[in-house]
Amino acid sequence: MYEHPFHNQPLEGLSFLVTGGAGFIGSNLVEYLLKYKAGKVRVLDNYSNGFPKNVRQFLDNPNFELVEGDIRDPETCNRACVGIDIVLHQAALGSVPRSIKDPATSNNVNIGGFVNMLVAAKDQQVKRFVYAASSSTYGDSKALPKVEDKIGKPLSPYAVTKYANELYADVFGKTYGMEIIGLRYFNIFGPRQDPNGAYAAVIPLFIDAVMKNQPPKMNGDGGQTRDFTFVENCVQANIKAALVDDPEAINQVYNIAVGDRTSLNDLFNILKEEAKADIEPVYGPDRAGDIRDSLADISKAKNLLGYNPQVRIREGLQKTYQWFLNNQEFIYNN
Repeated sequence: MYEHPFHNQPLEGLSFLVTGGAGFIGSNLVEYLLKYKAGKVRVLDNYSNGFPKNVRQFLDNPNFELVEGDIRDPETCNRACVGIDIVLHQAALGSVPRSIKDPATSNNVNIGGFVNMLVAAKDQQVKRFVYAASSSTYGDSKALPKVEDKIGKPLSPYAVTKYANELYADVFGKTYGMEIIGLRYFNIFGPRQDPNGAYAAVIPLFIDAVMKNQPPKMNGDGGQTRDFTFVENCVQANIKAALVDDPEAINQVYNIAVGDRTSLNDLFNILKEEAKADIEPVYGPDRAGDIRDSLADISKAKNLLGYNPQVRIREGLQKTYQWFLNNQEFIYNN
């Protein structure tokens, strides 16, 4: 899937733990690490968001190890970190609507589980801890583009949990001398993103709709904009953060995006054109906890991590659509 490696040092001597590695982003990270011969790639997942099918192709790789378990259990986290150099922490309960419906579980997983992983990484002397932060941390701030040190008040329980992660990471870095890097993801999309279920993200839902030639439901008027980011860019950011050796780059939080804004209407039209579909969306009410517009300033990640997103929105949508088209049995059979 990846044409160019995002690292300039060998991975053979390094052991990685990818929490949530059976999920969408996690499994793309695992694929990259194994492709470029990482010494060990261990996945910790409880399949609340991920699927066994996402890691099935890796099971025969001698460098791959699968641990089924929950980050809400401290002992599981500790065991998963034994012998690990770098943690790529992707495990979380995503979705703003889910957090509004069930804030307690989002809190237990996203904050309690996060702290469990930090403690385990500290106790096992993990060298670097890279975690998935979120653009939801910008909350009600209307300033565009989003710059890392200017945030607003959270608009959902999910946003509160992701902001709490950043605060804990900062404290653990300062108190215990840990190397921790947060990546604020902006609307990541791509292969293996699940179109099924109540909390599916917008792009797999739109792709599912155009493939079936069925009008999708769109929240609001479709004019709201996001900095949609192809998963390959996200993988690059994780690898860069895992391996960066500039002291100034450590214990920081970075926007991970492309630096472009795309409306939901434009997004749908690109996919409709790609699929040659003849449908229009059905518009509904705005979604609670959502912001109107989002756009990232990615200069900090470029300057300190060497992050350089290669895939823009149209190419990313084309790649994703083609993957969905060629993997329908994979998608619809859990």
